[in-house]
Amino acid sequence: MARDIKDSFKLALAQLNPVVGDIEGNLRTARKVRTALGEAGADLIVFTELYLTGYPLEDLVLKPALQKAAREACEDLARDTADGGPAILMGLPWGEAPFVYNAMALLDGGRIGAVRYKNNLPNYGVFDEKRVFAPGPLPAPIHFRGLSLGVPVCEDIWAEDVCEALVGAGAEILIVPNGSPYWMGKQETRYGVAETRVGETRRPLAYVNQVGGQDELVFDGASFVLNADEDLAVQLPAWEIALGVTEWRREGGRWHCLPGPMAMVEEGDAANYLACVTGLRDYIDKNGFPGVVLGLSGGVDSALCAAMAVDALGAERVHCVMLPYTYTSEESLSDAKAIAKALGVRYDIVSIHDSVEGLTKSIEKLFEGLPRDATEENLQSRARGTLLMAVSNKLGPLVLTTGNKSEVSVGYATLYGDMNGGFNPIKDLYKGQVYALARYRNANRPKDCRGPRGPIIPESVLTKDPSAELKPNQRDQDTLPPYEALDDILNCLVELELPLSEIVARGHTPELVKKVERMLYLAEYKRRQAAPGVKITAKNFGRDRRYPITNKFRERL
Repeated sequence: MARDIKDSFKLALAQLNPVVGDIEGNLRTARKVRTALGEAGADLIVFTELYLTGYPLEDLVLKPALQKAAREACEDLARDTADGGPAILMGLPWGEAPFVYNAMALLDGGRIGAVRYKNNLPNYGVFDEKRVFAPGPLPAPIHFRGLSLGVPVCEDIWAEDVCEALVGAGAEILIVPNGSPYWMGKQETRYGVAETRVGETRRPLAYVNQVGGQDELVFDGASFVLNADEDLAVQLPAWEIALGVTEWRREGGRWHCLPGPMAMVEEGDAANYLACVTGLRDYIDKNGFPGVVLGLSGGVDSALCAAMAVDALGAERVHCVMLPYTYTSEESLSDAKAIAKALGVRYDIVSIHDSVEGLTKSIEKLFEGLPRDATEENLQSRARGTLLMAVSNKLGPLVLTTGNKSEVSVGYATLYGDMNGGFNPIKDLYKGQVYALARYRNANRPKDCRGPRGPIIPESVLTKDPSAELKPNQRDQDTLPPYEALDDILNCLVELELPLSEIVARGHTPELVKKVERMLYLAEYKRRQAAPGVKITAKNFGRDRRYPITNKFRERL
């Protein structure tokens, strides 16, 4: 028989990595976690938002069969709690025809004791919850063994009304289950939001977030507890599964959390690198691919992608292929070989000479009398892409594409060539960020990474002029402005949506700003066909920034 809670209890935070749609697998994990946390003396275990089905579900949540399976799994798990062990707060979609709600259910005493719905549905950036969920009413507290718990779900704490209503109805503690994806600086933003709600309500707040990758989104975990004085009492680690048992005491009629684990949460380059590795690992593993294959050109982009792949999957699951042609330099051949050796991966050299010459000859009469231009150059890229796809088809690994955000922004990439592939770990990193992460990885071996210690990417790769090597003496800056300027202009156009006049005021010429704007708009059709990749910045291409392909608007300057 479960005890009533008087002056102390243990609240467990289950920071886990659910798999979208794998209700049976998520349920098995939940049961294992309950057993372990029961042995640790937990009274209540909080799982994350929509844990039972995985998050985000997108339109899958509208499928009645999924709603039914989730409800049945929840009822099945509820029966487990008849043993007098820990109760559970479980996230799942809750269908009440014709609506479906983003819900949290209290499982205790062998039954579903209460259900509360998310009220504030986000509908911006990567979130489309108003498309698939109905908003719940302002929630009432959940009464649990003598405690009155407020359970605002994720976005519910980003405005004051839900927490205000809960506390007004008697909530003593705020427990916040989340599916909060990562982007740069997100943890500080979360702290700020949580501190604001705590300051307004004078109630302690436990924030539990999921971890792991789901398509383009990555979740960093980093769950925490704030006491009513806004002091941080518990901090779980980021980028790893963690079970945190927190101890609570009631003194003077108010609850507070005793000091607990205080993990270091990665920031800056360390966090961005782990985000890319986590997103890549889970995309490959959750989709059942045996490994990855990528073209290793000797440049910094493919070098960083290879390092991330080995850190995510282990060297035995990474296959690198150098695909040289007439314009491939000896330096690139040497650098690619050195990178592959440092990483310990399978490395093959497959010349594309015969392929390119054959393609060129096939269209020779069609193009008779016309000068050579980017058409012939792109045949090299497309030959490489076709051969990498052949390796994927024959041997099974997913092709990684390796274009950075700077290049993808302005269309400096070849459709059906170097854009071939099923995933891109650096898709949302500007070129300057690529160099920063390459240098970071040379100096650090981040936690839970499977690659070797020590420098991986030769200094020559980091200092030579970037080049696609599609013609003699080619350099990226023949076509593009210096990356430092390009990245700044793109950040202003994409992330900040600044007026062109303000971008010029940062020190860029009007002609250059207009050129970059034009390239950005014209490349939209390419980006629509690009592989998914890890979201790192505040506004990625695809889920965040959704521009029309057909678009004649140009800002006047």
